[in-house]
Amino acid sequence: MYCPTCGAKAIDGANNCTKCGKPFPRLQQPPDQLKALEHVLPVHTSIWAIAAGYLGLFSVLLIFAPFALICGIVALKMLKKNPGARGHVRAWLGIVMGGLGSIGLALVLFAMVRR
Repeated sequence: MYCPTCGAKAIDGANNCTKCGKPFPRLQQPPDQLKALEHVLPVHTSIWAIAAGYLGLFSVLLIFAPFALICGIVALKMLKKNPGARGHVRAWLGIVMGGLGSIGLALVLFAMVRR
């Protein structure tokens, strides 16, 4: 390895050039192992979107539906403020499933009151 600034031969493992004293540029690290699992694990994902996704899945039990809807809406607002964050699909899952489940919950409650 040679110093990119002055061209002097560098000692293996050194951080600075022995001739000019300039620091060596850091070697680029290999891609993070989590990069491969980025679509499975909630990396850089809004906590509201994660909650909306799980509540959206459980909204088939109807009682969780309103909470999924609320978390989904809050998640989309948070994601709009933080464009680098992920979780749009989970937020929409919470909104759609939460909306459908909330309608189902309202129908069940209405039927119970009518009896």
